[in-house]
Amino acid sequence: MEPIIKYQDVKKVYGEKTIVEHFNLSIEKGEFLTIIGSSGSGKTTILKMVNGLIIPDEGTVFVEGKDILKEDLIQLRRNIGYAIQGSVLFPNMTVEKNIAYVPNLLNDKKEKTNQAVQKWIRIAGLEEELLNRYPDELSGGQQQRVGIARALAASPEILLMDEPFGAVDEITRGELQREIKRIHEETNITILFVTHDINEAMTLGSKVLVMNAGAIDQYGTPEEIMSLPKTDFVRKLVANSRK
Repeated sequence: MEPIIKYQDVKKVYGEKTIVEHFNLSIEKGEFLTIIGSSGSGKTTILKMVNGLIIPDEGTVFVEGKDILKEDLIQLRRNIGYAIQGSVLFPNMTVEKNIAYVPNLLNDKKEKTNQAVQKWIRIAGLEEELLNRYPDELSGGQQQRVGIARALAASPEILLMDEPFGAVDEITRGELQREIKRIHEETNITILFVTHDINEAMTLGSKVLVMNAGAIDQYGTPEEIMSLPKTDFVRKLVANSRK
């Protein structure tokens, strides 16, 4: 089976600093890939290459077998879910309009959009009574759930998440982790999830990618990484997870 996402000899440079080089990775459909690494290791860079927010200087990124640079990037982004820290909702729109934003861009059938909103508020664990509220009337956890529902409202095959739970308290973070794991099990969507928390990476990921200085230190299941860390950097991460 062809991977849903494939990086082929990818390189990215900012000024004189090379962020990633000779980066090769294939991600299978339905995987929940958590990405962890040192600051500046290229985690967010490779994430944003999937929807073309960052363009590689060399190499190719394939999504569903297609070179993204040969596709309409705006259309590509509308068909890939994207959730970041703090959810970044439109403050002047209700919850319902926030969630309906992308489906409205993709089709002009109001009934279809309404069905999508109803489906995803349920899956994201939100109450219908929140639909007419504005973001500033919600708690941090509720805002993050709305952000996830909005990212999923067009029923994408891929969801990109960049430290999405970093701005909430520990209790809410635990709840959101359980929610996203449940959503993954319910939908079988392919998720790429950047985190700086090794415990979060190990808890959520079906596969874990450990990056260091723009390269892959280790890629495998949480069990493989915990039991057989391959580098000093990975060993330190594993040790921190056991404290």
